[in-house]
Amino acid sequence: MANILIADDEERMRRLVSDFLKRDGCHVLQAKDGKEAIDVVDLNIASLDLVILDIMMPVLDGWSVLRHIRKLSQTLPVVMLTARNEDVDEAFGFELGADDYISKPFSPIVLSARVRSILRRRAEKSAPQIEQLGNILINEFKREVRIDDDAIILTPKEYELLIYFKNNKNIALSREKILNTVWGYDYFGDLRTVDTHVKKLRAKLSGDQNHIQTVRGYGYRFEVEE
Repeated sequence: MANILIADDEERMRRLVSDFLKRDGCHVLQAKDGKEAIDVVDLNIASLDLVILDIMMPVLDGWSVLRHIRKLSQTLPVVMLTARNEDVDEAFGFELGADDYISKPFSPIVLSARVRSILRRRAEKSAPQIEQLGNILINEFKREVRIDDDAIILTPKEYELLIYFKNNKNIALSREKILNTVWGYDYFGDLRTVDTHVKKLRAKLSGDQNHIQTVRGYGYRFEVEE
């Protein structure tokens, strides 16, 4: 579960964004001004996975909060929000170390998608590149999967699906979430696509096919003993 801080002086905006992120399984912290945002960051810097900052906030603005965050961490992702659509603001934000920049008004669906993309990239950077799961060996350097030292051939989507399962071990994932993450929001297929690929992946994993458990009426869970 990702821990995300939303700092914005508009309560309606915080509530709207928070509701969408919670639907994605995130835990959300909130701050109504820059000073409160800094206090929340100081208390939670070790557990935060992403910060969403409005630029125009009372007491301290988003730039000040971003500078403070970068003194504590160079890797914590920060998404800046602004009501102004000026290139100079965007350029300044990136110079200070922002990871993304969204102008108001925006679609919460788009913001959620960008947040998922940033979190996914962060997880991929921190995830082990070679991992043993039972008798399944995944080597992301070579993009290779082996079972009992025998290489198995996966299609690109089967491989992406396996990596997504690996990065979310022991978590129940809905078919909708799997489809949106692995295939993307611009994919026009239906949920049967997920079921078809899971069936093929199970078959190719052979004796370890029981790793992928069906969560009835919901989706799938990739079970691995810790």
